[in-house]
Amino acid sequence: MPMTLTRITVNRSHRQARADLANRPAMHKTLMRLLAHPTGPTPRKTGGLLFRLEPGLDPVLLVQTADTPNLTGLPGGYGSTDSRDLTPMLTALTPGRPVRYRITAAPTAYRSTGAPPDPLTGRRPRSKITTLHGQDAQTWWQRQAATAGLRLCEPAEAFRRSFPSPERPAPFYKLTQFDGTATITDPDLLATALREGIGKGKAYGAGLLTLAPV
Repeated sequence: MPMTLTRITVNRSHRQARADLANRPAMHKTLMRLLAHPTGPTPRKTGGLLFRLEPGLDPVLLVQTADTPNLTGLPGGYGSTDSRDLTPMLTALTPGRPVRYRITAAPTAYRSTGAPPDPLTGRRPRSKITTLHGQDAQTWWQRQAATAGLRLCEPAEAFRRSFPSPERPAPFYKLTQFDGTATITDPDLLATALREGIGKGKAYGAGLLTLAPV
């Protein structure tokens, strides 16, 4: 299955673009318009839509899609775009190859609430999804990377990226960016992770893994 990565340099003076930068559900809704043929009960997943915001004076959106994106779906003046086919990158994945990676992810785990069992049923309350920080987040990423066919060369640089949404606050809006170098151990697992993304919150700017040669 082909994949395309589109770089959108966001126009801050555009009204919709400014609104999207402040609201992840709105940004997701806008980027869904890039899918040429959204189908099925989970069109984001079917269309392979993953995205990441690279903050800065000129914010950049990296948007991955399973097919060539429908760039005319973006509002006029939203930003300048540049797309490239990721097939050469996928075919170059080989065991032992060193790469530099970046991912903005939502490290989470289910943790006990600490509440006592129900006095009538004896059942304990369901565990609550919790955002991980610090070393817990690093450990989460180490596990995810290994499952994705990467062996980390050193602890990742981690940067907190908080993107709360006024519409639906939730743990997976608290994102962490991981940067570092790794060695490919399993190209097939890595290709799957690149296509499908890693972790939760993929519809809200988490999970897109990008690679570059060292």
